[in-house]
Amino acid sequence: MATVEPYETAAGRRYRVRYRTPDRRQTDKRGFKTKREAEDFLATVEVSKLRGDFVDPGRSRITVAEWAPRWYDSQLQLKVTTLAGYRQSLDKHVLPRWGRYRLTEIGHSDVQAWVSGLTKELAPSTVRQIFLVLSGLMKFAIRDGRLARNPCDNVHLPRVTRKSRGYLTHEQVRELAKGCGPEYADVVLFLAYTGVRWGEMAALKIGRVDMLRRRLSISEGVSAPRGQLVWSTPKSHASRSVPFPAFLSTAIAKRCERRARDELVFIGPDGGVLRSNNFRRRQFAASVAACREQDPEFPELTIHDLRHTAASLAISAGANVKAVQRMLGHASAAMTLDVYADLFDDDLESVAAALDQRATAAGVGKVWAG
Repeated sequence: MATVEPYETAAGRRYRVRYRTPDRRQTDKRGFKTKREAEDFLATVEVSKLRGDFVDPGRSRITVAEWAPRWYDSQLQLKVTTLAGYRQSLDKHVLPRWGRYRLTEIGHSDVQAWVSGLTKELAPSTVRQIFLVLSGLMKFAIRDGRLARNPCDNVHLPRVTRKSRGYLTHEQVRELAKGCGPEYADVVLFLAYTGVRWGEMAALKIGRVDMLRRRLSISEGVSAPRGQLVWSTPKSHASRSVPFPAFLSTAIAKRCERRARDELVFIGPDGGVLRSNNFRRRQFAASVAACREQDPEFPELTIHDLRHTAASLAISAGANVKAVQRMLGHASAAMTLDVYADLFDDDLESVAAALDQRATAAGVGKVWAG
């Protein structure tokens, strides 16, 4: 049975609450200055036990710095690149601000003030990524019975505005490729006409290229978080078959000529993995700048925008959503529609015109004829 008992200290009378946890373990909490404070605490304990959200104060005394490694080590389902981003957010933002605090010492308003401060210095998407780490850490504490509620719930986050994508025309792709020089022109064309991610292209081995069917077997990817090469499955964790247009056959065949099936198709200057940072600095950025100088309509773009360009060119060529989904490796056609909804806006007039043509041919309009 729970009790409230007084005891004497050098600072005067204090009160101690004895109670049982839901697992019937005897425990106590002391240091209350008044009997009323002790009774109020006991009442909250009993209510939380009835509601099933009781949290043992002893288990919630752990600090964020002590708890963070346990949360981080539990993220077994995430890819190495994602974990590297979490590690950076932890080390650079979360732990310097919250590391010395106990889990129960962090309040909702504290988190909101922190997010608001980050928003003044960092991009909205970066702020959201950092916040996701703290929120995930707190959710893990709730599941472990160390917190009753998440102080990150209902925190207002900065709005992310979608940046316009750099969709290139066929002519613009040609000029961009030409600007990268004869050694790497085919890299631009390959990315812009297959839609594979950089890491998937860099990991592509000769044995996974079917020249007769003009198919690529995409089953592996490579990334370099913190400069270290990491080999893994594609982003969606699923292998896929990607077609490539016939005009790329010559360039791909040249890359594969007199080389073993387990060697990489695209290699860097040192004969190893072709790294995106090196390519961007040495060839891509200069070619983009030159193209923008010659053509005011040429968009600012990143290497990843070549993947978006591949989707745009495929859709404009008449590819259906399901085919584009399979080519890009999206989890569903709905995801493809969500990502590239802007590419279908121009189709509305052609849809109406096609419906009118078919309906007129079937005599639908004659229903209203006098």
